[in-house]
Amino acid sequence: MLRQNQPRSIGPILAGFVWFVAASSFSVPAQPAARADGKSLFERRCGGCHALDRDKEGPRLGGVYGRLAGSLDSFPYSDALKQSKLRWTEETLDRWLTDTEKLVPNNEMTFHVENADERSAIIAYLKQSSVR
Repeated sequence: MLRQNQPRSIGPILAGFVWFVAASSFSVPAQPAARADGKSLFERRCGGCHALDRDKEGPRLGGVYGRLAGSLDSFPYSDALKQSKLRWTEETLDRWLTDTEKLVPNNEMTFHVENADERSAIIAYLKQSSVR
């Protein structure tokens, strides 16, 4: 029998603490990154200036895949882009999203997407949205 001032056994508490520390010290291997979702990337990275169905600060991008750069009558493109004679393909879109100024000097778009997987997903989404 325990006397009133006698310390109680801390065995179960200590065992629980030791188990918690041991369990939390094991790391769970990182899961491979899921393939980027082109639609959500487009909305997050491009949607501030572009939409698929209407011009905003930038031209509408629905149907952009296969289109001649700077060719929509509804949007005031830079002279550099209008005169570029580029056709938007996977290659030209990738080069554009990598470095617009390198592809078309003196254009008015300064935005770029550094991550190649994100560029690829955005381009796949634009390509899919162009098929009607």
